[in-house]
Amino acid sequence: KINSRKTLITLIIEKKIVGRIGAGTVDGGVSSLQIKQPYLKLSFIMKTIKFLFFSFLAIFGIIYVLILSYVYFNQADMVFRSSILDHDYKFEFEQNFEEINISSFDGTALHGVLFKAEKPKGLIFYLHGNKGTVAYWGNMAPQYTNLGYDIFILDYRGFGKSGGEIETEDQVYKDISAAYKHLLTRYEESKIIITGYSIGTGLAAYLAATNNPKALILQAPYYNFLEFSSRIVPYVPDFIKKFKFETNVFMIKIKAPIYIFHGKDDQLIGIENSVRLSKLLKPTDKLFPLDNQEHIGINENKDFLKELEKILK
Repeated sequence: KINSRKTLITLIIEKKIVGRIGAGTVDGGVSSLQIKQPYLKLSFIMKTIKFLFFSFLAIFGIIYVLILSYVYFNQADMVFRSSILDHDYKFEFEQNFEEINISSFDGTALHGVLFKAEKPKGLIFYLHGNKGTVAYWGNMAPQYTNLGYDIFILDYRGFGKSGGEIETEDQVYKDISAAYKHLLTRYEESKIIITGYSIGTGLAAYLAATNNPKALILQAPYYNFLEFSSRIVPYVPDFIKKFKFETNVFMIKIKAPIYIFHGKDDQLIGIENSVRLSKLLKPTDKLFPLDNQEHIGINENKDFLKELEKILK
């Protein structure tokens, strides 16, 4: 009887345990669903984070592509900040000058102003910065004409009275080459000094490398515009940039004497650009660091004018 009672009790206990397991409970009466719930919540949270992460990446990617597209199609306006003058605009310079219209390679009318010295020894072919027109840049012409040189200041296409608009680097090179060729009909090349300021330095270096001027003067040059722009907009890959202006590449091809002037306090294009370029100079070339000089105003700098007088003798 005792054995039969134990057997009966054992059966009853086993049935209860099986019944509990079938009902989704284990020891202590805790439901298996209750055990799974934290894991389900954690899985849901991880899936949500993953979804948000990839959604953010997709949105960021779309925004980045839109920014690159904007830069690609508008970079000419970002590099060259053109301003237009009416065709009937009257210049009021206090010296003898002549307006010159030049037909570029594609028929676009380019405009520039030739400022005249009393007894010219030669010509300064001047390529200005990325802002302003000859109406502004012409105010520094006396610094050169007073030293016996005519100076021709070209407005890039889309600037001043020049027609068209800048689209590519090659187009700019062809424009300045057309203007230079036009001036060669009036001046001997051995008496022409090509000069460039800021953005114009890369263009001036190209022109000097592909021609044979008397000399090249660079004011506040960049070592390489592609490299320079990468510091300004590091998030834009080089392959979509239209303007390289590789001054350093052109420098080694120039046979004429090169004179570089750069302000020590230049915060836009640091003087280290000219220091690097100076390592490419010939023995006859020279770098002139200017004390207390920022990016703007080199043409009025006293030390610059002293050295310019020596160069233009």
